Amino acid sequence: MSTYRDIYERFRREILDGRLGLGARLPSARSLAAQLGVARGTVDAAYELLANEGYVVTRGAGGTRVDPGLDRRALLALRGGDAPVPRAAPSILRPPPAATVPPFQMGMPALDAFPRKAWSRLVARHGRAAPASALPEAAGLMRLRREIATYLGVARGVATAPENVLVTGGFQGALGLVALALLRPGERVWMEDPGYFMTRRGLLAAGARLVEVPVDAEGLVVREGIRRAPAARLAVVTPSHQSPLGVTLSLARRLELLSWAHRARAFVLEDDYDGEFRYRGPPLPALKSLDREGRVLYAGTFSKVLLPGLRLGYLVVPDGELARFREVARHLAPAPTPLLQAALADFMAEGQFATHIRRMRALYAERRAALASALGERFGDRLRIELTAGGMHLLAWLKGRTRDTELVARAEAAGLAPSPLSQMAAGRHRPGLLLGFANTPVERAGDDAERLSRALERA
Repeated sequence: MSTYRDIYERFRREILDGRLGLGARLPSARSLAAQLGVARGTVDAAYELLANEGYVVTRGAGGTRVDPGLDRRALLALRGGDAPVPRAAPSILRPPPAATVPPFQMGMPALDAFPRKAWSRLVARHGRAAPASALPEAAGLMRLRREIATYLGVARGVATAPENVLVTGGFQGALGLVALALLRPGERVWMEDPGYFMTRRGLLAAGARLVEVPVDAEGLVVREGIRRAPAARLAVVTPSHQSPLGVTLSLARRLELLSWAHRARAFVLEDDYDGEFRYRGPPLPALKSLDREGRVLYAGTFSKVLLPGLRLGYLVVPDGELARFREVARHLAPAPTPLLQAALADFMAEGQFATHIRRMRALYAERRAALASALGERFGDRLRIELTAGGMHLLAWLKGRTRDTELVARAEAAGLAPSPLSQMAAGRHRPGLLLGFANTPVERAGDDAERLSRALERA
């Protein structure tokens, strides 16, 4: 059975590959739902996500079409081509129009709270000023790398030189760069279990042999990783807010992990995907801040903080590996479009990024509390909400034996978008629901909780 994300990915690839041209009309939601044997709400959710990210526009009787305003050269750049950066700011480089994200969707920042005017102004400024002859820097614009280095030192406790910061295509770009620079096919890699499914798929695509390491209340069980694969080449971890369980890697485990990496001459990739959002006490320092032996590669992304379609991230590389990583970036994984990098550098330099983080931290705390309260009122003891210290989603533990995948299918049929915890695990895992709250305003929390309750009541 197709999910809304399967449908979204299918159309997104068709657009990026050019098989769906600018202005091409997509099938009506009703007819496509009938063809695929899914609920109308599932197709509506996929189309809405495509619209949120700027790929399609809906024009009443004119139906849903690929946005005719998309710049062809920008699309070529997204496909991996080497076309010049457009001089004007195309719609795909602007924030998507305000729209309702399907309730509970994971990984989406609050689109309604994004500073749209300020961002559009910066993108337009650099779109007009970009010289056609400008050559992009493979490691990223130095202005942006300086801003990132300054931010990391102040906000995350990571002391790094701008030269050690490489700009990437989001976290997946950072993961690909690490795989190209460090891994040979068949080498062992520790993977959190449960863990982020895109990390698992990316490592498998790179030919790695995954070693699934369990997670408990203190995070990655390092001693179990050592028992299963003491000579692994890499460990990929989410220490600030484990994805998806939300626990924090304890200090004892952090020191144990770094000690193992030093002894084994292995590396640790720290995915700090939403470390800015902590609601009890200040944000924790990154694992990288404890690294004295140059074993930790630190990855961050702007997609979770600003816009999901931005596809900009960064990787902090230790001195001893920098030459290798720069060479790989130059030939195989260059930084994304300089236009967006320049706009983001200004956004940070003007203080708007830091201001946005503070506002979102307060907003998410309110939305998280409201949704948790509403779910408690609607479900009672049928659903146990676990409030972790940070993050952008709630973890709901289920009672009974109903599979979480079945519950998610019911919710998707009602136009909702929770994620099943079991699909984040390599083997069998206790069922649960992952509920994104960033796009649920306080005043809508009760309605969304009621919709979820009605969708799941038969189960």
